[in-house]
Amino acid sequence: MKNRYGEIAKYILIAVGVAGVVAVAAAAPGILYAAKLFARDQRRFANKQKKQKVVRTIQRLRKHNLLRIREKDGKLAIELTKEGKRLFKEIQLDKLRITKPPFWDKKWRIVIFDIPDKSFKRARDVLRGKLKEWEFYPLQKSVWVCPWPCENELQLIAELYGVAPYINIMVVEKIIDDVAIREYFGL
Repeated sequence: MKNRYGEIAKYILIAVGVAGVVAVAAAAPGILYAAKLFARDQRRFANKQKKQKVVRTIQRLRKHNLLRIREKDGKLAIELTKEGKRLFKEIQLDKLRITKPPFWDKKWRIVIFDIPDKSFKRARDVLRGKLKEWEFYPLQKSVWVCPWPCENELQLIAELYGVAPYINIMVVEKIIDDVAIREYFGL
């Protein structure tokens, strides 16, 4: 998604992905329905040229099978396709960061997961990739440690990929023989 569709496409995918389904009046011409779709962000799409760009982007996303637009009860329903949902997840993951607080609260966050290989391989790979990116300490194959608050970010990944039942997050005050872990994090 990095430069293939651009910022407006990301914004549209996020807006529709978060809302689930966006409905606008079916009688509205393209520019009007795009304006209604993004009415809450008037500053970003204030002029006619930008609204036209939004319409073209919506049409392009539809052409690339990322959005589905259909009429329902006199309104247009705009929703993500399966491929659009996958891209929405990637956008969400790209933005996901763990913020290191100025002081350590002396608690360890331990992530344990046992995600089935066959049906959730992508989810397992994404989780493991994020743990490496966020510089978690690999305590064992599926056990990772971090000293910074990260529960919400990990739960978001679990929910986005439907693997929450296979992931457990613990916040503990003590790990016996944590010298190597403390050294790894500079604590």
